[in-house]
Amino acid sequence: MIHSMTGFGRGSASRAGATATVEIKSVNKRHHDVSVRMPGNLAEKESAIQTALRDAFERGQFTVYIDVESNLDTTVPYQVDPEATAMYANLLRDLQSAAGIDAEITVDDLLRFDGVLTEERPDDDELLDEAWAAVEAATEEAIEALATMRAQEGEALRDDLENRLRAIERDLQAVEDRAPERVREHQQRLRDRLAEIMDDERIDNDRIETEIAVLADKLDISEECVRLRSHIDMFRESLADDEPSGRKLKFITQEIHREVNTIGAKANDPSISGCGVRMKEEVEKIREQVRNVE
Repeated sequence: MIHSMTGFGRGSASRAGATATVEIKSVNKRHHDVSVRMPGNLAEKESAIQTALRDAFERGQFTVYIDVESNLDTTVPYQVDPEATAMYANLLRDLQSAAGIDAEITVDDLLRFDGVLTEERPDDDELLDEAWAAVEAATEEAIEALATMRAQEGEALRDDLENRLRAIERDLQAVEDRAPERVREHQQRLRDRLAEIMDDERIDNDRIETEIAVLADKLDISEECVRLRSHIDMFRESLADDEPSGRKLKFITQEIHREVNTIGAKANDPSISGCGVRMKEEVEKIREQVRNVE
């Protein structure tokens, strides 16, 4: 079963205080290439994302978008120290009394003192571990979704390629049906032409038959037809292969194109030439589709 290199997958997961969303887009490319866009504090984990995609897919251009939201990041990282606050408030009242100042004590007054608020931030390593655990789970889900879509796209590609192979086979059958008659027609035209130009007594029948045999050999396309059918069979076998077969299909397509070109070049017949043109059109469409096969 073939797989397309085009697809999209999305995954999300939550772990403790972190929620991660991962989106992966893939398009066709000769080799394997991964671009990751993720929060800077997780940059050291980029290679792990790339490895996961290389393990899952043979070829393609992958763009990974990672977004992480931490619930802990919204928590106020400060605590009020009641004892220190009360101590500083009493100190300010004593100062007011001593100075004879009649005014209310405000929060701004208290915040001028160190120790009223104490900082209690969660451990950065713990936050990163939670975030990475969420990213890992979301990435796995996104990869599964991407693989499913690439498989579905691959099915559509396989159906299209099969239809084009059948179209080539129809024209190939027409070529094979027409080819022997075309050779006989050319041989007869040669005999008739020689009979018109030369007196019968001067015609070297052996030489004529030799020339006719040479002509028949030049016009013969049976070997090309046999090879073309063989390449089509190989193409179908590769479509059913469990392993990624994009590179193999590309090579076989080149061989199919070569045989179709040769048939067209040796045609010297309107009917066969028409079949050759249609087969070339189908081969070009196959070539385009094969570029997207993993």
